[in-house]
Amino acid sequence: MNEKKFLSNIQSYVYGLFHEDPTGHDYHHMKRVALTARRLATIEGADPFIAEVSGWLHDIGDAKLFADGEEAKNEMKGFLRELGLPEEMIKLIELAVADVSFSKGTIPDTMEGKVVQDADRLDAIGAIGIARTFAYGGAKNQLLFDEEKSNTSIQHFYDKLLLLKELMNTESGKSEAAERHRYMESFLEQFFREWKT
Repeated sequence: MNEKKFLSNIQSYVYGLFHEDPTGHDYHHMKRVALTARRLATIEGADPFIAEVSGWLHDIGDAKLFADGEEAKNEMKGFLRELGLPEEMIKLIELAVADVSFSKGTIPDTMEGKVVQDADRLDAIGAIGIARTFAYGGAKNQLLFDEEKSNTSIQHFYDKLLLLKELMNTESGKSEAAERHRYMESFLEQFFREWKT
C-alpha cells in the first residue's frame, strides 16, 4: 500500500466534508488532530499510520456535525474500502475513533484510540482551544458570558476544557496538556479582570 497516496486521498475526502465548517471542527482541526496523533503514536509505541488516519476521520458521524451520523460513518467505511484498505485496518480505525468524544465519557480500548483522543483533547485547549471555543459559541448563537446563564462560551471552560488535563491517556499527552492548561488559566484570569472593569 502506498501510504503517502492513501493519506492524500483521505485528506481530500476530509477537506470535502469539513472545509466550510464554522464551528472549529474544520479541515484544519482534523489536520492538527491527525498530525498530533501520529506524533503521539510514535512516542507511545502505537501504530502511527492507523493513528493518523483515525485522527483525520475522528469527527465523521459526530451528531453535532452530521444530520445522520450512521450514514456518514457508513459512507466513510465505503470510501476506505474503495481505496483498498484491508478490512482489518478499517476495523482498527473504527475502534480507534469509536470512543474519542468527550461526551461519551469513555476511554478507547486501543493505544491508537488513546492517542487520537489525546490529540483531539489537546486541540480543545490552549490558544487554539480558546479560539475554537468562541468560534463554536458564535456559530451556535451562544453568549460570550453572562453571570446569570450557564450556556455561555466562558462556562464551557469550566464544564469541559479545564477538566481535560486530568483526562489525558498518555504521558506525552499529559505533558503537553499541562502547558496548554496553564495558558487557559491565564486567559481566564485576564478575561475576568477585564470583564469587571
